[in-house]
Amino acid sequence: MKLSFSSMIKAHDVFNAVEEQLQLQHLTIIKEDNGRPWGGFFVIEEDFAAKFMDIYFPQLNAKELLNGNRLSPKILIVAPHKRLSWQYHHRRAEYWKLIGGTAAVATSIEDTEKETVHMHPGEIIHLKKGERHRLIGLDDWGIVAEIWQHTDAHHPSDEDDIVRLQDDFGR
Repeated sequence: MKLSFSSMIKAHDVFNAVEEQLQLQHLTIIKEDNGRPWGGFFVIEEDFAAKFMDIYFPQLNAKELLNGNRLSPKILIVAPHKRLSWQYHHRRAEYWKLIGGTAAVATSIEDTEKETVHMHPGEIIHLKKGERHRLIGLDDWGIVAEIWQHTDAHHPSDEDDIVRLQDDFGR
């Protein structure tokens, strides 16, 4: 199934198509959030992290990334011309891969947002713990596979591990 959707496609239809794709791949969805102002995401059961990586990140070695910690797989869906917050995390690194549509990313090791770089299909972006970043929707819906690499085995990252430096939606 092609995961590429023009800006004319409604969010509901994009989320349904991505959910169908994940079900066809026998990946168990444990949470869906399609109500974010920038789009939303699917959280995949952590027991399927190795399978998720085989499908979306075959270039990476799951055992090396685990290193005694957990891996959490997600699919991010960013709406056309929307931006996630300029943010960083204390307890995780992230790997992103554009698997459909168009998207861009801005990164920096400091609080000032730098130049936006277009993501290329199949390209893997590694965001280190503490690295500032923002996912940006372009002309079409962007579909991004994401792996959280928890960096603190005793206190894994969660949705609250976000330090927002700037947010278009006032969060």
